[in-house]
Amino acid sequence: MRWRHPLSTFERQCRRMTSRHQATTPIAVEMLDSLPVAVDPLALSLNENPFPPLPAVRSALIASIDAANRYPEFLPERLRSLIAGRIGVPDEQVVLGAGASGVVMQALHAVTEPGDRIVLTAPTFDGYPIFAQMAKLISVTVPVDLHGHHDLDAMADAASDARVVVLCRPHNPTGTLESAAEVERFLQRVPSDTVVLLDEAYIEFVAAKHRLDAPALIRRFPNVVVVRTFSKAYGLAGLRIGYGFASPELAKTLWTMQLPFGMGITSTVAVAACFDAEAQLRQRIRFINDERRYLQRRLRAMGLYCTEGHANFVYLPAQRRVWRNVFDDAGLHVRHYADGAARITVGSRASTRAVLAAVVKSAATTHHEPTAGQGRIASVGHSLGKVARESILVP
Repeated sequence: MRWRHPLSTFERQCRRMTSRHQATTPIAVEMLDSLPVAVDPLALSLNENPFPPLPAVRSALIASIDAANRYPEFLPERLRSLIAGRIGVPDEQVVLGAGASGVVMQALHAVTEPGDRIVLTAPTFDGYPIFAQMAKLISVTVPVDLHGHHDLDAMADAASDARVVVLCRPHNPTGTLESAAEVERFLQRVPSDTVVLLDEAYIEFVAAKHRLDAPALIRRFPNVVVVRTFSKAYGLAGLRIGYGFASPELAKTLWTMQLPFGMGITSTVAVAACFDAEAQLRQRIRFINDERRYLQRRLRAMGLYCTEGHANFVYLPAQRRVWRNVFDDAGLHVRHYADGAARITVGSRASTRAVLAAVVKSAATTHHEPTAGQGRIASVGHSLGKVARESILVP
């Protein structure tokens, strides 16, 4: 019997009521029914928050929807001020976009010309190669190392004749984190006229001791743009709210690309409600981090190598087992990579059980010692237990 969170039943009832009483056409009913289910333990491919919006955020969004007939601010000054006050920088150093993706595209349009070079890692967030193509840039890729970390020396070398270099911290898809000292050394090597996009989409999941002092960083390195989002830890992926902050001069350049009426009228209300519910947000982050560590321990106890992640997902490098078959056959939606690697979003304990059950089932027929040579990421063979423990109990 398929597991179903109590909230998903409630949500379905709400949708049926909405469809019955407010939707006036079959098309509207069909569109409501086609919305993704907020709580789905098998949806583990997009690094979404497994929880629906916090109750206070949901209430604020419902209250704000009556103003949907009105335009939002011409330029999002109130939202800009709200976020600037939260992170501790002047308003004029903040830019906004439709998710982190919108901020990145805004930056590329503002600081590059067709034919410029952009330095990316491989693998990286799926959007970056697309953004580069949209901006007509030449992508220069630097493979991550065997443990999923950036090769910062090679990236700095490549940045010598590039207009933009992207550093994800934590990295997507490996979840790895470069130390503050390593980032500092890297930024010192990057030319001052090369823009560094420091992607911190998952920063809320990172322990405080590992976080950078981002406002201080942009004071020391005025070529850095820090990019963040409300899609991950805050659970507002569907609302598309992202922001960046940079030195006054660079932020002024980026603000010239700020799209008029570009942020939805509910954005400011949603962000304010998130900030007000900070204690509840931290509880959810703790739950997700604890679940990630639990999943990592269980996988390693089965003899599998996964990178040392600091976000809301677990990365399994390519191994002898075909991860696509393992998870697809179990009905799990995870992110697969061309070299055979897989990235698994952390969900509920039910999600974790489903992942472990799929791995255990496949172990009965597949010997899964690590394989080398499938890209720069490969298993380094943790000695954390015997391979293929078919008798492992999945709680």
